[in-house]
Amino acid sequence: MAWLLVGLLIATVLLQLFTQYRLNFWNRDFFDAIEHKNAAGLWQQALALLPIATASLALAIISVWGRMTMQRKWREWLSDHLYDYWLERDHIVRLRFMSGEHQAPEFRIAEDARVATDLPIDLLLGLLSSILVAITFISVLWKVGGGLAINALGTSLVIPGYLVIAVSAYSVLLTAAMMLIARHLTRVIEENKRTEAELRSVGTHLREAGERLVEPEVYTDGRRAIGAALEAVIRVWRTYCWQLMRMTMVTHTNVLLTPLIGLLLCTPKYIEGTMTLGEVIQAAAAFVVVQCDFNWVTDSSGRIAECAASANRVASLLLALDQIHGQHDS
Repeated sequence: MAWLLVGLLIATVLLQLFTQYRLNFWNRDFFDAIEHKNAAGLWQQALALLPIATASLALAIISVWGRMTMQRKWREWLSDHLYDYWLERDHIVRLRFMSGEHQAPEFRIAEDARVATDLPIDLLLGLLSSILVAITFISVLWKVGGGLAINALGTSLVIPGYLVIAVSAYSVLLTAAMMLIARHLTRVIEENKRTEAELRSVGTHLREAGERLVEPEVYTDGRRAIGAALEAVIRVWRTYCWQLMRMTMVTHTNVLLTPLIGLLLCTPKYIEGTMTLGEVIQAAAAFVVVQCDFNWVTDSSGRIAECAASANRVASLLLALDQIHGQHDS
């Protein structure tokens, strides 16, 4: 079933690419009809949009079903394996006395196993789609944008595929900035998950102790312990907040500038009459699409860090259980 789901998801990505490619050309034809005040052409393009929109909607629904079904099946398999491994023999008891990074195993299985199986599927599908879409729409930019002639100091210079060069350079700069800003994000998320799990663990132990004992000292010591755990959570959360604020500054600036840059780069050719209005809109839309796909790492950096952090926490639990299992066998 896993291979069938993989095939379905890949086919869906390819078909979504085709509808996006067709929609890009529909934009060109629609705005050309507006430029020429062609009422019949506008009506024809409105009718042509219906099958494209219907196909896009159906593919989006199929993609959600296939993606979430695979995530659910993978999580079920991994969680079953982790629970069996954790609860077999006396692993659950001996794990408390093992050294290493494996605290709060119940939280790791319930939460980190979910993240470690959900995000890889989302990220890999996004990466595959970004690569295919970028390759496809680079050809659109190269063909529609053509070369840009620059006349300066009595010389004429033609830059071939200037829109492709511009979007590549812009994407490289943006990706470099995001990688510099988010270089510590995985460590921050791991620390955030660790402190959150510790807070829950202290709360659980305090409740269990309170159900067994009623001495005031239990509540005094427990309040001190849970207060320290809460303070650690808030401290790490503040660091996480500042990290996301810096990343948001880059991503939101990109959202605001990219469409404007695409239009500005096409405007000189439109003024010269070498580009129609429809071609300007088509090229500007393709510029945005290619830039977004080139910056898949930038847009996904937070989710990549979260996935890596959860995968590391699941792996550390498995390593500790492997050590216990090896001690049993020896």
